Amino acid sequence: MDVWQGNNDGVWDKAQEELFAAGVTDGLPVIPPTRERVAQMLVHCGFDADEVVTTLPPAFEVATWRDIAINAVMAGCLPAYLPVVGAAVAAIADTEFNLIGIATTTGSAAPMVIVNGPVAAELGMNAEGNALGPGNRANATIGRAVSLALRNIGGAKPGELDMATLGQSAKYTCCFAENEAASPWPALHVERGFAPDANVVTVVGVSGSVEVVDSASSKPQDLAQTFAQSMLIAGNIGGGADGLLGGGEPLIIMPPEIATAFHRGGCTKAQAKAAIFERAVMPLDRLSPPVREHLVELRTSAAQSDANGPLRVARRPDDLMIVVAGGVGVKAAYLPTWGGTTRAVSRAIGTRR
Repeated sequence: MDVWQGNNDGVWDKAQEELFAAGVTDGLPVIPPTRERVAQMLVHCGFDADEVVTTLPPAFEVATWRDIAINAVMAGCLPAYLPVVGAAVAAIADTEFNLIGIATTTGSAAPMVIVNGPVAAELGMNAEGNALGPGNRANATIGRAVSLALRNIGGAKPGELDMATLGQSAKYTCCFAENEAASPWPALHVERGFAPDANVVTVVGVSGSVEVVDSASSKPQDLAQTFAQSMLIAGNIGGGADGLLGGGEPLIIMPPEIATAFHRGGCTKAQAKAAIFERAVMPLDRLSPPVREHLVELRTSAAQSDANGPLRVARRPDDLMIVVAGGVGVKAAYLPTWGGTTRAVSRAIGTRR
């Protein structure tokens, strides 16, 4: 690779320093949100700059289309990405998502954005190899725009309202599209009540990711066992007396080869979820004595019938989410949802044009 042969732009360098000093960046360089760039994005989509899209926690500030466009420009979005960003911002503001908790926790929770429908291909989103990694402008900048909006509109700045002890890289950007064409099952948005040809964004409050690798198994019951055991993480016990590992709505991102193996073995998506759920059980004796005693006390105080019952990853099989994405290979991912109470939220992606 050689150096770029264009002219050095001192104005650009000065703009970066000014924006960084203003506290509106995520630490990486941004596109300066000039009036011209923001106006071009709004005009392209036909949105009214002053229209209120939502009120964004944790600062509960009003988010207009202008506000969202400013952050989308800074993130490097093309104008056509703005409707997706707006839908995602509206989704994370929903009370069920519990953004005030996710944005202010000392945990590492971050919004993950999943896109379904024809819009994913129209925008050139990556649903295949390296879908969670770098290299795709739409994936990278849509997720980044949502994170910047959470920071700059919602007020979730590190050390101020965002109190994460460690955080995670998903706080920069976390966005991908489902590989619907390679999936043997109904897509996520269809499961959630939308038409197959609808354009939908779903946000999930994830607290990390675990790679799941099983290159030896081919039968559904064996694959389910591998997934289930990969989800039993003692350090991910959610708060409260529910006794769940994670937030109770775990997400599995499954590559097409593994989904096809389940399907070939006669499993619908619902049956795959049930097979994983019934195997994902952690007896309390796997926990340290202080953690076990604390959990039993919480359960007893909540008048639960079986205070010494095992831990599960969800309340029922249908609470598991399976999204098919990725390219060639059998490497999957398990993403526990934040244990402080959150639910996935879906929104239709609208456009005025």
